[in-house]
Amino acid sequence: MFTGLIQGVGRLRALEPQGGDIRIHIDTGSLPFNAVEMGESIAVNGVCLTVVGFDDASFSADVSTETLSLTTLGGLSEGAALNLERALQPTERMGGHMVSGHVDGMGRVLDVQDDARAQRWHFSMPPELAKYVAKKGSICVDGVSLTVNAVDDTTFDVALVPHTVSHTAFADTQVGDAVNLEIDVVARYVGRILEQRDA
Repeated sequence: MFTGLIQGVGRLRALEPQGGDIRIHIDTGSLPFNAVEMGESIAVNGVCLTVVGFDDASFSADVSTETLSLTTLGGLSEGAALNLERALQPTERMGGHMVSGHVDGMGRVLDVQDDARAQRWHFSMPPELAKYVAKKGSICVDGVSLTVNAVDDTTFDVALVPHTVSHTAFADTQVGDAVNLEIDVVARYVGRILEQRDA
């Protein structure tokens, strides 16, 4: 479980093909990386990955074909900035919102506009996710917990304060870039219950 509060920005070192899927190698950058353990979960641009190898300044994780099909990880270029968050420990404060690291689909940055000192970001999303996204609800974009300001059937807007832009990979994100989207976990389960009731 994660919070969507990014702990550091790392960089993609390499994508290594592994017989149909890949092993990803990541430089940890500004992520606090003490006491890392094999098998630990780390969210990479919002994707929960399992550490299969590490040294003092990097880690490796395997990425399945399912994850490659639903996320942006397989299309990243070497050196790409990555939002990183280590799994929540029970002794930590719960900021952001409950994030599983299980990406529901990909969107795209449509527009970025200045909004006083903040920025208003406009994203596309798959139409099938729209029913789970609500104004003033939470959504996770590339691992960052954000509040939805406006939503329609295929797009949504969020406001990024200066701290968020400067302390995440959004500082390197451009209009047209693909992003990973995770809907609010509560909305996911409520939607499933309603689908079963109506079946």
